[in-house]
Amino acid sequence: MMIYQLELENFYSVRERQDVDLTVGRKVPEEAGRLEQIHDGSDDRAPRVVAIYGANASGKSNVLRAIAFLAWFVQFSFERRAQAGLPYQKFLTREMDGTPTRLSISFAGLEEPLSEGNLKTCPYVYTLELSSRGSGEDRVISESLYYRPSGVTRLVRVFDRDASGVVKVAPWVGLGRELSVLESILRPDASVIATLGQLNNKLAQELIRAASSIDTNILLTRFEQNDFDLLSGYAANADLLSALNRDIRRIDLGVDQVQILAENGGPVASFSHAGLDVPVRMVFESHGTQQFFRIYPMLYRVLKAGGIAVIDELDVAIHPSVLPEILRWFSDPERNPYGAQLWMSCHAVSLLEGLLKEEVLICEKSADGATQIYGLSDIKGIRRDENFLQNYLGGVYGGVPSIG
Repeated sequence: MMIYQLELENFYSVRERQDVDLTVGRKVPEEAGRLEQIHDGSDDRAPRVVAIYGANASGKSNVLRAIAFLAWFVQFSFERRAQAGLPYQKFLTREMDGTPTRLSISFAGLEEPLSEGNLKTCPYVYTLELSSRGSGEDRVISESLYYRPSGVTRLVRVFDRDASGVVKVAPWVGLGRELSVLESILRPDASVIATLGQLNNKLAQELIRAASSIDTNILLTRFEQNDFDLLSGYAANADLLSALNRDIRRIDLGVDQVQILAENGGPVASFSHAGLDVPVRMVFESHGTQQFFRIYPMLYRVLKAGGIAVIDELDVAIHPSVLPEILRWFSDPERNPYGAQLWMSCHAVSLLEGLLKEEVLICEKSADGATQIYGLSDIKGIRRDENFLQNYLGGVYGGVPSIG
């Protein structure tokens, strides 16, 4: 699965509509492992790594939060208690509180419907519009999913939903009598896809699986990561733990081996270091080692099966020399055989020396608190061989702190 376009409007610090278009045309030189064909038969490509730069509180995390929110809404909105409120914010002014929120995501990686065994992937566009909050509850104004079949220039409807809850579905989706059941149980604050998943609809389940391939450290409904779940995941997956030990030694964090032990009825992480007679428990490890240990399962899962890692502040406490190695995993055909994608926010400007201009997004906040999002590729006149690091630090591209 790959995301190549994202639209945000009235979402956290984004006020006016912002269009993020990562599409790379055929004239851009090929970069081995860096630019992935969007879907079968397409001349367009998109980057496997998307790095978002900007000053503190410029809105970097909110770009990632839009992806995380849509993935959550498609999977879990039906399970959430009715009228509990959806886990997002509008732009915090009275005017925008009374204005709808709109999110749209263009992605590929799913097979084309009705392809009769052709098994080609095609592009999809999922769009969600949420009501103003003046009514006191979250409501879906519109929700839709469209796709573009091979050889067709226009998008074709999969389903379309309006503010009254009326859903129009393509006949091939195979609802039949289930359509009336869908409309009878569809809540105004839940997704059509999440609701159809409860009815065991095949297409909905496939879309939910696709959404579940988005792995993120952005927590929408919990305030802190559960270490018990993290450690249990390592304990239950010998391949994951083996891969961690292989990579943690290669990137020289000073750790020889990590073991997951059972103590007092729960899993405990134990880190063996060269020269030490006694292993170090996780709570006493360096912040950098703990951070790597926490994010590694997300990277492992998407690289192993194909998916999207959405990681906020990947560079926090991880040494700048380690970050390029992690990014290289995504361009390595052996480490990334299914074209997994990484979206990350970071402040590690040294990475700009090795990034393509197509891989860099910049967030900048205006004086009125609204975020603008643009790519280096959107700035006219930028050459592929210019010094991105020097120019970014010099303020040529924007997105750097203004002190004093």
